Amino acid sequence: NIFHLILGGDHSVAIGSLAAVLTHRPDTGILWIDAHADLNTPATSHTGNMHGMPLGLLVDGVLDANTARGLPGFQWLFGQQGLGGPRLMPESLVYVGLRDVDLAERHFIRKLGIKAFTMYDIDHYGIGAVMDQALDHLLGSSSSSSSHNHSRRPLHISYDIDAVDPHLAPATGTAVRGGLTYREAHFVAERVAQTGNLASADIVELNPALCGATTNNHNHNHNDNDNSDGGTKTVDLALQLITSMLGKSIL
Repeated sequence: NIFHLILGGDHSVAIGSLAAVLTHRPDTGILWIDAHADLNTPATSHTGNMHGMPLGLLVDGVLDANTARGLPGFQWLFGQQGLGGPRLMPESLVYVGLRDVDLAERHFIRKLGIKAFTMYDIDHYGIGAVMDQALDHLLGSSSSSSSHNHSRRPLHISYDIDAVDPHLAPATGTAVRGGLTYREAHFVAERVAQTGNLASADIVELNPALCGATTNNHNHNHNDNDNSDGGTKTVDLALQLITSMLGKSIL
C-alpha cells in the first residue's frame, strides 16, 4: 500500500517506473497525460530521443523482438531473447492532452485501438467528460464520482508537465502551445485522486534550468502573469499538481 512518486527528468524515466509497476501490479491502468504520445521506437523516431519512446518500448504490439534485442543496455527490460519483460496491453493505456503526435505514433494508436483524448476532445467535450470517459475505460462504469463501489484496479498516472500550456509551465524542453489550462491540469489530478485507485505517479519533463530559475528562494506569492521566473512558476505548478493527486481538494 506504499504510494510511489517518481520525479523527472525527461519522460524516459517512465521506462523504469512503468516496468516496475507492471512487474508488481500487472493489472494497473495507465493514464498518460502529455502533449506527446511517446510511442516511437528506434526504428520510427526522427530524433532518436529516448524520452519519445517509453511507451514505444513497453506497449505490446509496437516494438519487435529483433529491435528489442539490438538496444544496448536494455537487457534488464527485454531479456536475452527480446520482449521477455513486462508488457503494457494497449487497452490498459489512456492518453489525455495529446496535441503533437508523429505519423508512426498515429498509426499505432489507431492500429492497436489505444484510447486517446486530444486537446480537440477536451475543447469539444470538456475536461470533466473526458476524464469520466478515460476512467470508465480503465475502471468501468464504477469510476463515476458518485459511486461507492469503485473497481479496485490500481492506476498509475504519468504526468508530463508539457501537457499544460507553456504560458503556465514554461520550464520544459518540448513545449507545445495550446495545452491544458490551470484548472484543467488540476482537474485531471483531482479526478484521478477521487477514485481512490491511484497507486503511483510520475511527474516529468520539469527543468527549471531552461528558464534560468532560482528555486532556492521559493515564493508561493509570485504573480502568475509574470514570466520572469518561469522555472519557479513551473515548479510551483508541479508541486500543486502532486498535492491534487494526493487528495487535496477545494473543499
